[in-house]
Amino acid sequence: MNDLNDLISKAQELHEKGLRAGEIADELNISRETATWLLTRSETSREPVPKDIYVNWSEIGQNAERLRFVSLALVDMILETGDPDVVVGVALSGLPLATLVADEIGAELAVFVPQKQKGSENDGVKGSFSQNFADIAGKSCAIVDDVITTGSTATEIIEVIKEMQATPLSVAVLINKKGISQVQNVPIRSLVQITIF
Repeated sequence: MNDLNDLISKAQELHEKGLRAGEIADELNISRETATWLLTRSETSREPVPKDIYVNWSEIGQNAERLRFVSLALVDMILETGDPDVVVGVALSGLPLATLVADEIGAELAVFVPQKQKGSENDGVKGSFSQNFADIAGKSCAIVDDVITTGSTATEIIEVIKEMQATPLSVAVLINKKGISQVQNVPIRSLVQITIF
């Protein structure tokens, strides 16, 4: 996408396909606030553009070999914080990376579906773990996702992991748009950290 109008068109196209604001935010790697703004913006609107950064990592995501190389870098960062029993992939975009990371480490794979993927963004219901993958109870976990935008998903997953009597060792991501180094005393490890002055 080359400009804001392209991003608006893409957001509207995703909305027409039935995606909610949280899902659109994940798909475009923008905040939910920005996704809502893109969907409700009109030609005559004077509302200011939310401060956000659009991230397009499709050149990595569309190529399995590139994903594997990036995964190896994530593995290196994860192992600096401990050797996890389970790698937790955050649905949707964190799953391919988490799968490759778990394979490389020799760890089990768990899948977390955050509240924003369930359409429960405002009702206080937390996300949950898929029953088709590893159980994390009592185990040490490394969390893998693609982008941290606000830190809310990382906070949510860490809370759920702790509620399940498991230990979150680290959160590893491709891009950290928030610029945070930890969430609830769990280190954030990112390949790219964006700092806005």
